[in-house]
Amino acid sequence: MDSDFLFNILLPALLNGLIITLQLILLAAPFGLTFGILIAVGRVYGGKSINLLCRLFVGFVKGCPLILLLFILYFGLPSVGIYLSAFMASIIGFICCNSAYNSEYIRGAILSVKEGQLVAASALGMTKRQAIIHIVLPQALRRAIPGLSNEFIYLIKYSSLAYMITLIELTGAGKLVFSKYFEPDVFLMIGVIYLALVTITTFCASMLEKKYAVPGTAQR
Repeated sequence: MDSDFLFNILLPALLNGLIITLQLILLAAPFGLTFGILIAVGRVYGGKSINLLCRLFVGFVKGCPLILLLFILYFGLPSVGIYLSAFMASIIGFICCNSAYNSEYIRGAILSVKEGQLVAASALGMTKRQAIIHIVLPQALRRAIPGLSNEFIYLIKYSSLAYMITLIELTGAGKLVFSKYFEPDVFLMIGVIYLALVTITTFCASMLEKKYAVPGTAQR
């Protein structure tokens, strides 16, 4: 790979694609976490109807390949009069996938919090909602950090599927360059960038895990 190709063609193309990739990740992740929390709380503390709806949603997303979900959102919805841009379809698909899996990590963490703490909170005059928000969730989210960070890493790699519905993100930009110049080192460069993103995420998650570790638990 010569320097002219690297600096004048490949890197500018990958930079443009990387910007789209980062936009996808940074927009999808907060909503994925928020909906994941709501779904987890709905499954643990919601009534029968809420619990059923949450279970159906999680079951559908877990059973449906992400690429198929993206196809449904981008190619399928126009048949019923709903038109989404490739970017918006990708965001919605990633949020659905991320929230479903996040909810499972958070649900497990919620169930690990002793139920007696809710009883104690009630004895202190707190409502159930207050106890969940101020006592259960803070502990559960701290315990769920390893799983949530793992899902964030998956989201980084999921973003490459957006190319399949015509959104030119990092992988798509590299594929277009390869299709024109047939330079195989393009994919090596893409891999290096994804590795850098995952490494940074892993480091930040490790710092968060240490900072918010539940007192009395061993961190390795």
